[in-house]
Amino acid sequence: MRTSLTRRPSGLWAPSPAPSRRAVLQAGGLGALAMTLAACAGPAVGDDAAAAEAEDVDWASITPADEITWWSNHPGASKPIEEEIIKRFNAEHPDIAVKLVTGGANYDEIAQRFQAASSTDNLPDLVIASDVWWFRYFINGQIMPLDDLFTHLGVDTGDFVPTLYGDYEFEGQHWAAPYARSTPLFYYNKDLWAKAGLPDRGPKDWAELESWGEPLRAVLPDGGAPLGLATGTSWAAWWFSNILWGHGGAYSDEWAVTLDTPEAVAAGNYVRDMYHGPKAFAAVGTDTNADFAAGTFAALIGSTGSLSGLLEATSFELGTAFLPDGPQGPGRYTPTGGTGLAIPASRTPEQQLAAAMFLAFLTNEENTSEFSQGTGYMPVRTSAIDGPIMGEVYAQTPQFRTSVDQLTAKTRSQDWSRVFVPSGDKILTDGLEKIVLRGTDAETVWAEITPQLERAFTDNVEPYL
Repeated sequence: MRTSLTRRPSGLWAPSPAPSRRAVLQAGGLGALAMTLAACAGPAVGDDAAAAEAEDVDWASITPADEITWWSNHPGASKPIEEEIIKRFNAEHPDIAVKLVTGGANYDEIAQRFQAASSTDNLPDLVIASDVWWFRYFINGQIMPLDDLFTHLGVDTGDFVPTLYGDYEFEGQHWAAPYARSTPLFYYNKDLWAKAGLPDRGPKDWAELESWGEPLRAVLPDGGAPLGLATGTSWAAWWFSNILWGHGGAYSDEWAVTLDTPEAVAAGNYVRDMYHGPKAFAAVGTDTNADFAAGTFAALIGSTGSLSGLLEATSFELGTAFLPDGPQGPGRYTPTGGTGLAIPASRTPEQQLAAAMFLAFLTNEENTSEFSQGTGYMPVRTSAIDGPIMGEVYAQTPQFRTSVDQLTAKTRSQDWSRVFVPSGDKILTDGLEKIVLRGTDAETVWAEITPQLERAFTDNVEPYL
């Protein structure tokens, strides 16, 4: 059964029952989301077959492989941290060697390489599976469910942050585990904030940030802007979720595209005016993070995974805050994001078992805490959030606490059209770039990309539901 997310009393979002695949198909009106599968011809092996095959394995009878390969893009410049964790794993499991491979410079490059290699023997045993790619792997039958393996290994999956682990659940099975998980975060230059006479905090909402534009422009260098906010795949459609939800809109209602609503149009035109209106206060920049660190931008919306790098790169006191609310008032307008790790379905049980052992080790309380400490990505274990390692981190660097507090108080699982539809993120990004870079009216853009999203769903998702 497909799960949606229900809010727990604690403020976290956790899996709860939602319509099954069959129920979704029976509901009618499924001409709602799609696009061509990039670098892939379609599922050669169905997900049901992958699940059944995994369930048939008697893991107690399997001896783990003596070597596995892990493809990573080293999120947050984390290669040294990953290498250190591998050394620790080898100390506990000297019979299993882990080969770390730079599979690409980012999530998209790894995904394209993984799909290109899917019909060959040149596959990893563990692979990065980002928020906008893991479902495509699932549709293609390229990854296996982890539940039985984790049960065999005694992994406490209940200790994963429910929002983050639940992001990889489909029809009662988890197809990846959270690893380098993040949300967008509001960063600001406290020195410029003080010169502009602003309170030492982030804006409560977008309207307040807009009102701060004039005093910030007065203390910025020529060519500077109050806010640096870049475009690009795996980015623009992610941060725009905050503005879209804050206006009461959404990309989709499950599989049905909803960009034609007045709320979605208003959100798109608000972004257009951020860059092109009479009170424009946002700019793109060549390298937005570097421009912010250099003082060209007074504020930045960036990934929580950029925190460590920004702390090192900035000469001013770095402020962090929740993303701004929108006209709808306070709410859960921050999308989860980042990447998990998945195990390819075509590897041998011996390789899969060894990969799962390493995955469990990589994401345990101690290692997720140290990964978070070194990068700024969020701990993926509930026990780690208030554990001793992160406690020391918060005491020494309070900025780290902001992302964790935002996770528990403000996050919301992403709309299906972005994360479940192959190339949905790319379609949305192309539309947003027309709004941001050209100043095109949102109603025109949304009308152009809606049929692309719908076609993508009918071609590459609906047949496999």
